[in-house]
Amino acid sequence: MNTLATTLSTRELRANLSDVLGRASYGGERIGVTKNGRLTAIVIGVDDLLALEELEDARDLAAFREAVRNDDGSA
Repeated sequence: MNTLATTLSTRELRANLSDVLGRASYGGERIGVTKNGRLTAIVIGVDDLLALEELEDARDLAAFREAVRNDDGSA
């Protein structure tokens, strides 16, 4: 599993945006972005996003199937 190994401030992100995007996109890194010392966002590559969306879709489908299975028709 990929973990968050790097965090940058918004100032550092602005100064190194091209490098950060390359690391996320081609290196598969997940890079945290902090604002006022608090983690506010994470930069990930497209492949990671697509994988997360697939997991979310699978979870939604499982929840839908469970709801259909438990539906007693009274609603």
